[in-house]
Amino acid sequence: MRKAPSGISPVIALDRKAETPLYRQVYDAYRIAIVEGRLRGGQRVPSTRLLAVELRISRLPILNAYAQLVAEGYLESRVGAGTVVSRSLPDQVILSQIRGRRLTSVSQRPRPLSHRTSSLLPLGTGPWQRGWGAFGVSQVAFEQFPFAVWNSLVARHSRKLQAQALDYGSPMGSKDLREAVATYLRTARAVRCEADQIMIVSGSQQGLEITARALLDPGSRVWMEEPGYRFARNVFASNGCQIAPVPVDEEGLKVADGIRRCRQARVALVSPSHQYPLGSTMSASRRLQLLEWAEHSASWIVEDDYDSEFRYESSPIASLQGLDTNSRVIYIGTFSEVLFPSLRIGYVVIPSDLVEHFVAIRLAMDLAPSGFFQSVLADFIQEGHFSRHIRRMRLLYNERRNVLLECIHGELGRATKVTGAQAGMHLSVIIKGVSDRHVAQRAAKQNLWLVPLSSSYLGKVRQQGFILGFGSSATEEIPNAMRELRALLDSR
Repeated sequence: MRKAPSGISPVIALDRKAETPLYRQVYDAYRIAIVEGRLRGGQRVPSTRLLAVELRISRLPILNAYAQLVAEGYLESRVGAGTVVSRSLPDQVILSQIRGRRLTSVSQRPRPLSHRTSSLLPLGTGPWQRGWGAFGVSQVAFEQFPFAVWNSLVARHSRKLQAQALDYGSPMGSKDLREAVATYLRTARAVRCEADQIMIVSGSQQGLEITARALLDPGSRVWMEEPGYRFARNVFASNGCQIAPVPVDEEGLKVADGIRRCRQARVALVSPSHQYPLGSTMSASRRLQLLEWAEHSASWIVEDDYDSEFRYESSPIASLQGLDTNSRVIYIGTFSEVLFPSLRIGYVVIPSDLVEHFVAIRLAMDLAPSGFFQSVLADFIQEGHFSRHIRRMRLLYNERRNVLLECIHGELGRATKVTGAQAGMHLSVIIKGVSDRHVAQRAAKQNLWLVPLSSSYLGKVRQQGFILGFGSSATEEIPNAMRELRALLDSR
């Protein structure tokens, strides 16, 4: 028997110091999401008890907000089926139509696209990228995955497999999965999208590759965060692009520096919700400044939203794409960071007028994504298993993060600077006077997988240290692993 979905709530950023009561803030968030079409008729919302736990407030404000929404006809409460969004909302229909027209309108400024390149560069790797052990980056809590549920879904789809499933699928991916992803992104990430804008890809890396080939030519200039994601840098370098490193600080990418250094870049790659590797969140003013630059310069923004599901000390951070009114942002996400890497399923949210260009590149690469596990994942999301798993993992990763922070302060001293601990499954430690690559190479021999911070710089290395993952590190194993790291640092 299928379990009932647990529901998805919109982005709710509560301000406990505001004069507006908490129940009204929750009510406003739901009403706006429903009216704008981010929550659709018939969609199930979380129970009051579950939402209260997630927002870290008492249940009473949630009860009052839901009661008001039911009274005004925005929600329906049905015995045995929970609370769902009402299917008859006149103002939702009107405003959704207005919003739909706004989303389909595009700027009259030039919208340059790639002529494609076939030149590839040899790309090297370090020993820290090959292991599975303590502090591995982009590794999840594999043992906590709901294997029984997943295996049941796999068995179900195996039993009903038909001949049609053996043929090539759509280059955009499974319609069921795209619908599920669109619903999730609209509600959980405030992304403006419909299913026909979503392309299913083999992880975010392929999403970046398709995007680079669709938008860029050899010699095109690209803003990249400095320090930044080295595998993304490899994608642009292999496509013959000129990379312009733009520094980041506690507010994210320094847009003014990027404009001063390379105003006419064609693409800016950013990770605004949790910058890799330093972990800063891009401020609202920088987001608006970046969007304004992209529109005035006829440029594109690629938003890499790789682990936004996990935040520990603040309200959820909405996507940059949700602020974009000129269709200048290409949004990339992945299930590898939140489920398991070998799944190799990610997605790209493409501006409507670019879809055919992305499809052309996709057809030139691999025709279409494999279909079987798309169907399994679609059910996994639609039946609520994905939301439940995320909530469980958020608690587990928060526990592991807290233990790691305690061990860092205890073993390395509070003088060590820690960045990026507010979200995600990794943090960075900045240590003065250390050759991080040398230590990382020695650590790999002891099954410690330390990614050197210096490997994330394209230009002059300004800080040395390590990127430490805690997703796959068991809580009880972290103290000993940190002692081993301390011993390595003492013996250098």
